[in-house]
Amino acid sequence: MKNGLIYGLEDRPPLKDTLFAAIQHLLAIFVAIITPPLIISGALGFDVATTSYLVSMSLFVSGIATFIQCRKFGGLGCGLLCIQGTSFSFISPIIMAGSLGGLPAIFGATMVGAFAEIFISRILKYAMKIITPLVSGIVVTLIGMSLIKVGISSCGGGAVAMENGTFGSFQNLGIAALVLVLIVLFNRSSNRYLRMGSIIIGILVGYVVSYFCGMVDFSNVPEYSLFNLPIPFKYGVSFNVSAIIAFAIVYIITAIEAYGDITANSLISGESVEGETFVKRAQGGILADGVNSFIAGALNSFPNSVFAQNNGMIQLTGVASRYVGYFIALFLVLLGFFPVVGVVFSFMPDPVLGGATLLMFGTVASAGIKIIASQKLDRKATLVLAISFSMGLGVELYPAILSQLPETVRNIFTSGITTGGLAAIISNMVIRIKD
Repeated sequence: MKNGLIYGLEDRPPLKDTLFAAIQHLLAIFVAIITPPLIISGALGFDVATTSYLVSMSLFVSGIATFIQCRKFGGLGCGLLCIQGTSFSFISPIIMAGSLGGLPAIFGATMVGAFAEIFISRILKYAMKIITPLVSGIVVTLIGMSLIKVGISSCGGGAVAMENGTFGSFQNLGIAALVLVLIVLFNRSSNRYLRMGSIIIGILVGYVVSYFCGMVDFSNVPEYSLFNLPIPFKYGVSFNVSAIIAFAIVYIITAIEAYGDITANSLISGESVEGETFVKRAQGGILADGVNSFIAGALNSFPNSVFAQNNGMIQLTGVASRYVGYFIALFLVLLGFFPVVGVVFSFMPDPVLGGATLLMFGTVASAGIKIIASQKLDRKATLVLAISFSMGLGVELYPAILSQLPETVRNIFTSGITTGGLAAIISNMVIRIKD
């Protein structure tokens, strides 16, 4: 038993052990994969049919991306039990892109922006000197903080509640609070299965309670086929410069995050985290991260990234075999073929989703703070933090500050992540202080 593992990276577990491990990984990632398209659809006002299709494609693309990472094709993929799914980090830029040019602009930025991460994978050693942990921590914190606004909006009832005057009603806030409290309670459980399933349990209970409160109406279920076929460029594609720049910045940070996740995965799997072999593994994983996101854009889905939570699942199960990843990928692809999955979740009331995502987004922000706290916060770091947060949160809280600027400039900097991220990168390179 190597490093406490029952099955190592290249081991082939018996079928029952493989299926058991694969299902546990699915429980850990399913909600995380389908939540971004649900949030984006709610924010941009997509109908049930579109929302259902976007959910299906998110599952389908995650399956393809996971297979590429686990299987590894030459220099493409990391060859670890590495799961990929729809990234939360892009939700804010996606909503911004969608408001500018709808789904075509989102998919165009997803595809073109992916080349930023592909490029980073080729110059990884040099990129690490510019995109330092301090810069990464700032951007991750800004991502979490900007998303909290989206989560709070869902807790109040979302765009529909704003229109009908029920936003922030006791019923909406009560449902959101119920979901949030249940997730916290089950997450504290010493039973690992209850802990792993805490988000799913919270959402399901919230969904059922909402149904009995008359918040779910299945009478308006649209007609849909029993089988979803992935149709490349189904909604078209367009290229908006502002959206592409915003996406590219987040892709760069995602590349550095992927590096950290692949390092952690390698350690847990008993593999080396030094030398040429590891560098090639990391480069292959980051390259796959970018290529998979490009594929996602072509297949009507959103940027993908490596899921860190599955590293913890490897520790819990003691199974690091990358062959388990093949089954996870197969399950995800199969789920993507059946639109009923997307239809059911597309009817989820906003407060249920808000109660779950508010906690998730807060976790993203706290992860960024943790990265920042791990660095030496000298005078330079303090200045970089001050500049980045002031500018990033400033435009996020009061976007009207940009109203007098040209439209192109305004669209680029309207996202706090873009503004704060650029401020962090530039100030970290430019500021020099002699102690």
